[in-house]
Amino acid sequence: MCGRYSLFTPPKQLGECFDVDVSAYEPRYNAAPSQSLPVISDEDTTALQAMEWGLIPSWADSKSDGGHINARAETLTETPSFSDAFEQAPRGEFRAGRCLVPADGFYEWVEQDGQKQPYRVTLDDGEPFAMAGLWTQWKPPTTQTGLGDFTGETATQSANLVESFTIVTTEPNDVVADLHHRMAVILHEDDEQHWLEETPANAQKLLEPYPAQKMRAYPVSTAVNDPSNDSPAVVEEITLG
Repeated sequence: MCGRYSLFTPPKQLGECFDVDVSAYEPRYNAAPSQSLPVISDEDTTALQAMEWGLIPSWADSKSDGGHINARAETLTETPSFSDAFEQAPRGEFRAGRCLVPADGFYEWVEQDGQKQPYRVTLDDGEPFAMAGLWTQWKPPTTQTGLGDFTGETATQSANLVESFTIVTTEPNDVVADLHHRMAVILHEDDEQHWLEETPANAQKLLEPYPAQKMRAYPVSTAVNDPSNDSPAVVEEITLG
């Protein structure tokens, strides 16, 4: 799975890499589920857009019915939580689709000597990359406010629309296999636009493990275990001994 990642590439480099407006970009060394994080959606490929990590299906009755941080590539069309977004078929008034999730590394944990040792996984050249993602809109049910007691009428309040995303995962390559049995789908640069635009059948073909020879993994401090530790220190390589 992919349950934590980083994106601290300098704004100018990030903007040039994905050809997007990065005016709202803030570096993150320890991006975690439920946080508002930047994605590039199929509805607007010109700018980074903040969405909540943890997809909530449009049909969900409450937020607790969502929070899907990962989606298995093999079953996207079969899983109701993801099929609308993958097939780019909005449900009623709610829009949904595919997105790119920019990152420059992600974290996995390995059991070592009775403890969980975190590792950071990156491209071997350290360049940013795009993970395949899905996004959707959800609106909490309308709730009564109680203000009707003063007017003799039932008052209601509409909650704000929530836009959320999930990261697609696939079988691991040889680098990640030593750390976890799943890995985020990292798209080749030439396939990023195809992921946003292609038919579901063609998009499915892009969901393959990234070449292991182009990636590396290294141990980092357990400080990354706490999402509130969002500083350059958590991405630094450490020596195990």
